[in-house]
Amino acid sequence: MKKGNGHPTKHKHHPIFRKKLTLGQKASDLISNFGGSWTFITIFILFLIAWMIMNFYFLTNKGFDPYPFILLNLVLSCLAALQAPIILMAQNRQAENDRIDAKYDHAINRKAEREIQNMQQDLEDIKAMIKHIKKKV
Repeated sequence: MKKGNGHPTKHKHHPIFRKKLTLGQKASDLISNFGGSWTFITIFILFLIAWMIMNFYFLTNKGFDPYPFILLNLVLSCLAALQAPIILMAQNRQAENDRIDAKYDHAINRKAEREIQNMQQDLEDIKAMIKHIKKKV
């Protein structure tokens, strides 16, 4: 359904999909893609474990962030405060694209429904003609 550029292929000619993304939009897409990946989760868990191990190890020598890891809490809070709005920007843009896709899908479904109704009417007309011809023969 999607190509490498992140845009749906079925309605790529709509102006919103041809619009150039700003640097901030491209950055929010990259951050969202990475921030929502297993790679990020794995790296972040390893970072947290390493932080805690280093602090427990250095705790005997007055660790740089002793338990309860106040500096780590600050880092996590800052990460969440920055990452959340960036992810929301990417989601809002994707939601706009999804609304356009839904409109197109609805229009296509309505057209298909009308065509099916026309075909059914044509079949009824053909059946009536066949009955009429059979009666003459």
